[in-house]
Amino acid sequence: MSTMINPTAFDAFAEAYDDDFTHSTLGQLLRPRVWNVLAQHFSAGQHVLELTCGTGEDALWLARRGVHVTATDGSAEMVEKAKAKAEAAGVTRGGEEARRWGSLEIEQISLQEVIEGYFAGLRSPVSGPPFDGVFSNFGGLNTIGEWRSLAAALAEIVRPGGTVILVPMGPFCPWEIGWYLAHGQPRQAFRRFSRNGAPAKIGAAVIPIWYPSAGRLRADFAPWFTHLTTQSLELWLPPSYLDHFVNRRPGLFHRLNRFEKATARLTGGWGDHYIIVFKRN
Repeated sequence: MSTMINPTAFDAFAEAYDDDFTHSTLGQLLRPRVWNVLAQHFSAGQHVLELTCGTGEDALWLARRGVHVTATDGSAEMVEKAKAKAEAAGVTRGGEEARRWGSLEIEQISLQEVIEGYFAGLRSPVSGPPFDGVFSNFGGLNTIGEWRSLAAALAEIVRPGGTVILVPMGPFCPWEIGWYLAHGQPRQAFRRFSRNGAPAKIGAAVIPIWYPSAGRLRADFAPWFTHLTTQSLELWLPPSYLDHFVNRRPGLFHRLNRFEKATARLTGGWGDHYIIVFKRN
């Protein structure tokens, strides 16, 4: 079974996450790219599970489109931020807007708990009838180092024909490689290729982060899921820790983002992130 980390490490990011990323120029370029894929596969009336929901921005967007979302995250602080958004928007179960749109239920359940429950032979911590789909955005999957376990667990809770949409950070990020090589840090430049995970400072904690290739995910999900598409995300745009480049030249990076959107299926799993879509057999 995959090595587990303590998801409460991400509590340290909750307060500033939306200011630092969601509302940043870079975040405003990237998130609609993911939403476009979500809109292609999830429709009003469906019930979808989100893993590692963070502050709930994607779940809220889906709920406003009429999708019923169960959003989960292992960080108590992230869950509180997501709940506050849902309550303010009125899309919590029984809320006024939930009667017109979809609904949003948020629970503190980590990705690790979903996997552990499956291997312990326990009932899934996310209860209810099979989901029409599952998604996880912006690197949530990178907190585990073996994804076949996750695929097996998801196969138990996704209906046949249901869709799984994942947005992990991949191993080949040209911006990162070039940046660290230019600054004389070859170990950092190629950290994503480590099989043992690369150490990352998350608040006061240092945790391992793994970077699966699209090929690795296709192989791990193959027993239960059919691969549909893979497209690059953030190949021509820099990682968030280099977003000052985007802030200096927003017009240029808007054009680069449009170019990548048009060619993303050609560049597959390259980039800081990529979007990969599976269908349950």
